[in-house]
Amino acid sequence: MYGFNIVNKLQKIDKDIHRCQLKYHTKRVLVSKEFTFDAAHHLHCYDGKCKNLHGHTYKVVFGISGYVNDIGLVIDFGEIKDIWTNNIEVFLDHRYINEMLPPMNTTAENMVVWIYEQMHESIEMRKDKLKGARVEFVRLYETPTCFAEAKREWMEDKH
Repeated sequence: MYGFNIVNKLQKIDKDIHRCQLKYHTKRVLVSKEFTFDAAHHLHCYDGKCKNLHGHTYKVVFGISGYVNDIGLVIDFGEIKDIWTNNIEVFLDHRYINEMLPPMNTTAENMVVWIYEQMHESIEMRKDKLKGARVEFVRLYETPTCFAEAKREWMEDKH
């Protein structure tokens, strides 16, 4: 039967596994990472509670696809975090986002497109390193049950 087992021998590169085996496949794969941030905003030309200054704990989910590199990674989760922290979160977290973002009504629908654009631009700047990586979707939760989403195919649509 199956029981608790301690690893007897830790696998060693170039002895137990060869470098050419690290890349198991050549398929496109999607990786996803999520983040939260707290921000205040209000909506213009809106007849409801959201016309008043208020805040949310937002959740952002990124879906990034690509082909694995020689060690089997599409993009390191730490690199997604770095992009988020340095290129996007600085404009959002604990901010009054009406004054931080380009002129827009700060609806989830507008914000998710801006967030998508920032991640897309950051991935494009790393395209030599990231083999075919692209942003497939960004989902922005304004509350635990309400979200807006931007998908690559919609963002590329010139309509």
